[in-house]
Amino acid sequence: MNPTLILASSSIYRRELLSRLQLPFSCISPDVDESVLENELPQETALRLAQVKAKKIGLSNPNALIIGCDQVATLDNVQLGKPLNHLNATQQLRMMRGREVVFHSALCLYNPVTLNMQTQVVPYVVQFRNLSDVQIENYLIKEQPYYCAGSAKSEGLGIAIIEKMTGEDPNALIGLPLIALVTMLQNEGVAVI
Repeated sequence: MNPTLILASSSIYRRELLSRLQLPFSCISPDVDESVLENELPQETALRLAQVKAKKIGLSNPNALIIGCDQVATLDNVQLGKPLNHLNATQQLRMMRGREVVFHSALCLYNPVTLNMQTQVVPYVVQFRNLSDVQIENYLIKEQPYYCAGSAKSEGLGIAIIEKMTGEDPNALIGLPLIALVTMLQNEGVAVI
């Protein structure tokens, strides 16, 4: 019998991705400080936050397997956070137009019983189209991706502002690298199929 799975996230997109594995799970928002530490590389930020989220939920759910994840988008190694509003999203997309952005999606599977913690950062590279200001405005009005790293949702209309995507797992771009997660779950004895 598989152990209880908990996704340490309030993201509806991650919840939808995890449901594709057809395993029972619940979601609990970890509510952690997502501030970047001084001199921290983007992939380090994503990995640290994925681990912190998993450990926090593990404290109150010691008999479950906890899935923690985080994503950091970077342009020229500068972290792009969630824009949170229209103005910030406009500024981000103007900076990103015609350029490559790397999305670092970190995954952590934590077993509080054994203290086993499996981690991986799965990068995904997105080449954005050279968009006009009008196209950026039209996209933002229609999609409002204000809580998405890099101001774009590839699983929605955001695909229209993307020229090319490169990476090992397209799910990583949405925020939950499922290929790596299946391997981690198997390592914990969880049969996905």
